[in-house]
Amino acid sequence: MPNLLVKPKGDQGRVTHVTPENAGWIYVGFDLHRIKAGETISAPHTDRETCLVWVSGKSETSVDGHDFGVVGERMSPFEGAPHALYVAPGATWQVKAVTDLELAVCSAPGGGDFKTKLIPAGTHPQMTRGKNTNTRYVTNIMPEDDNAAHSLLVVEVITPGGHTSSYPPHKHDEDNLPAESFLEETYYHRLNPSQGFAMQRVYTDDRSLDETMAVEDGDVTLVPKGYHPVAAIHGYDLYYLNVMAGPSRVWKFNNAKEHAWLFTGV
Repeated sequence: MPNLLVKPKGDQGRVTHVTPENAGWIYVGFDLHRIKAGETISAPHTDRETCLVWVSGKSETSVDGHDFGVVGERMSPFEGAPHALYVAPGATWQVKAVTDLELAVCSAPGGGDFKTKLIPAGTHPQMTRGKNTNTRYVTNIMPEDDNAAHSLLVVEVITPGGHTSSYPPHKHDEDNLPAESFLEETYYHRLNPSQGFAMQRVYTDDRSLDETMAVEDGDVTLVPKGYHPVAAIHGYDLYYLNVMAGPSRVWKFNNAKEHAWLFTGV
């Protein structure tokens, strides 16, 4: 199995490149681009569907020659809601940075007749999940109930320093609906202040997979299976962008039985 911790390569250009081939799985792709104002990113058409997420910055944006104008608003993932754009399979897209830009490119197998669509900031309101030191703030970008994609599920989460997230531990690694869905998942991590770190564990019931990682600003963790809780260290807020995909576009998970006493209200 590939290393579950993916470090960025450099600080400009395409700094992260996760594909089904190099991740050793089937569905999820994730790229992260960092470019300066005036620089351009483009992508040829493929048979995969794509969700572009403006992590920070603004760009002039077009798909198949259709001009979406300037997309993006926030200058930090810790400030404000995300702008996103769903790009249908077979379409080509281009962005030209108006400011310094951090753009996430989330992809999965395409299908159906879904159309390219802008997802403005505020489309899905931020939700508070959990309580006490398990409180975190969740903003759906492409949730399962929006009927806007074939495979992709995309969400971002902010976890305050000293809090846990993706917790109590849950998993979604069995294609056994309605009890559980199989979804591969990536976590793209950012820290505020950026010199901080967080902890993430990925493990299965039988411990055939059991890795605990210190994640730093810009790291990606791969979750091919198993439970995947996160802990933000005191003094450093954690942002992460999740991309999920599998044979069914349904997020149905099961919690770790040994932690059942924590489930109520957290």
